[in-house]
Amino acid sequence: MSSKATDTQSQTQQTQPSPRGLLYVVSSPSGGGKGTLIRRVLDVVPNLSYSVSYTTRAPRNGEVNGREYFFVDRKRFEEMVAAGDFLEWANVHGNLYGTSQKQVASETSSGTDIVLEVDVQGAASVRTLGLDSVSIFILPPSLETLRQRLLARGTDTAESLAVRLRNAPEELSQYSSFDYVILNDDVDRATSQLAAIISAERARRSRQADLVDDVVQKFKPN
Repeated sequence: MSSKATDTQSQTQQTQPSPRGLLYVVSSPSGGGKGTLIRRVLDVVPNLSYSVSYTTRAPRNGEVNGREYFFVDRKRFEEMVAAGDFLEWANVHGNLYGTSQKQVASETSSGTDIVLEVDVQGAASVRTLGLDSVSIFILPPSLETLRQRLLARGTDTAESLAVRLRNAPEELSQYSSFDYVILNDDVDRATSQLAAIISAERARRSRQADLVDDVVQKFKPN
């Protein structure tokens, strides 16, 4: 582990999580790097879980069912929509994606913070629910950088790549709806910023009311 990662870990471990877990909603255009940053932060921030979404798209090389996504067909996905299984769901570039309501409820009720990796539609849906959530937009430095990242990924057809690049400007225009924006031009710095946001949000007075009150009571004379 790098010294930067070690420093980040020691800092975040000093911060107490809130009694009920928070939702960290992380979005970006396809190729913006949100998945990479989330994976790195999960390695250094304690008491943080990842919401495994459901999707109708086919697995990419190296992806494992139940790790990156739960891969289901459209019929099964639509049955889950009808059953109210999703906290949010959206049609993204022709594929369906949804966040498990059960997993989010289970993690947060146990006091574990959870990261939702969603597109801008999913982030907008979560905002309407009035949950205790923090939204973070990952901003790629340029359209050309985005193009190169998608090409390097090697998982998109020419048609799919064109759709993702065509939709990127509209997705970027939604950044002002988010609580935080991280410019992802340097992965180490961007990772540190994402970890710092989580640490700072955990330290909010409103989220530590019971803990703070208990400590303050100990300072009062008998």
